[in-house]
Amino acid sequence: MQQPTNTPGALSKKESELRANFLYQVSNIPGGKKISKCIQCGTCTGSCPVSYMMDITPREVIALFRAGDIESILNSRTIWICASCYGCTVRCPSGIKVTDILYALKRVAMDKGLFPKNFPVHALSKSFVYVMNMFGRSFEPGLIALYYMKTGPLKLFKMMPFAYKMWKKGRISMFPTSIKGKDGFKKIMKEAQLMENLIPVEVIEPEIPTTVKH
Repeated sequence: MQQPTNTPGALSKKESELRANFLYQVSNIPGGKKISKCIQCGTCTGSCPVSYMMDITPREVIALFRAGDIESILNSRTIWICASCYGCTVRCPSGIKVTDILYALKRVAMDKGLFPKNFPVHALSKSFVYVMNMFGRSFEPGLIALYYMKTGPLKLFKMMPFAYKMWKKGRISMFPTSIKGKDGFKKIMKEAQLMENLIPVEVIEPEIPTTVKH
């Protein structure tokens, strides 16, 4: 019998799908199941150097996950602001890999196209990945051009004088160079993606509840 959508503690279909996708990503993290052992001590938030810029703190991310509100997390700036310093992971008394969990949430957001409004940092991430796949290394002028083409082409023209000064002083090159063995690099990236997609969903830790308990 199908559970009514207004049942207290029941997740909506969208939240259930987002949760399943997130748990699938977490299953790829060694020790990812420890997320269920969070004691809400706030050590992660206190250790984060950029928590003051987040609209949802790392501690609140875990709390919202337990409450079944994945969508609020994915629509927040938090997962994009993370500085990847791993301070939260090192100091967590429960051994939770908070940084890796935020990366898993970021992958879900990209898969589902859920991004914070007026904060297009995801466009920079996509542009960076594209450039890396093209040349095997970062190419700053191309990266900036792609980013502004996605977020505001007019801003790109404002950057031209600054780019010219950088080029004149030899700080940037206007022509990209590729690494040696670029084809091998692309194969590695494709194999990594294939391996991630082949991990079965059944390895997801079953002890994490799928509904909110009252």
